[in-house]
Amino acid sequence: MLLNATTAISASKVLLVPYSTWHVPRYHEWMKDEEIQEATASEPLSLDEEYAMQESWRNDADKLTFIVCLPRQGALIADEELTNEDDSPARMIGDINLFLRIDDGEEGTSAPQIIGEIELMIAEKKDQRRGFGKAALLTFLRYVIARESEVLGEFVSRDEGAKRAFGEVEAGKVKFEALSVKIGQKNERSLALFEGVGFEKVGEEPNYFGEWELRRAGLNIDEAKGDLVKADVGQYKEVTYGRRE
Repeated sequence: MLLNATTAISASKVLLVPYSTWHVPRYHEWMKDEEIQEATASEPLSLDEEYAMQESWRNDADKLTFIVCLPRQGALIADEELTNEDDSPARMIGDINLFLRIDDGEEGTSAPQIIGEIELMIAEKKDQRRGFGKAALLTFLRYVIARESEVLGEFVSRDEGAKRAFGEVEAGKVKFEALSVKIGQKNERSLALFEGVGFEKVGEEPNYFGEWELRRAGLNIDEAKGDLVKADVGQYKEVTYGRRE
């Protein structure tokens, strides 16, 4: 998605930056790990394929992604810019993504609805169980909810399937039906994380692939801000990401 190409989000416990070409080598190393492949239902890619995937996540209107980094040392002051060190390979710890899809029922006869499916990864064991996942998720949720009209505006105006489904809808009137996540039934930590921030299981049992789907509807920016406060994640600030090759 082009929306966040020049936007980073700094908070007290995490820094989110747009996924860029200089992040690919480190990301590629992560994705060689078989446990990560299993957890993310991913196949190993060559480095060239990983660069192509990064370009897809940057340009496709149905994908929004940030690289998760360690937080900056000290809050950003007015007009202060990030440095190249802030998202250097040593400070990268994971990623968080939103994939937009249209749900029109099993038979394709229901009114189209937009579901935003979230994927969250804290890549290395040394960075897990330290609160980074929750901080990244809540920071990301605040951004997505606050920017709902812009996220969906780009989706509806640039994605061919969304154009067909919503092309006649007045700009700004398209809303998320819900945000969603799919989690393996044995992944108790991730289930607890998402249930703890208002996601609820869909259905009475996992799907064919052994995954629970959880959804959060009724998205509200005040609730998103309150969730950050309750989690002691402060200093939220969207800043211009000006790093270039």
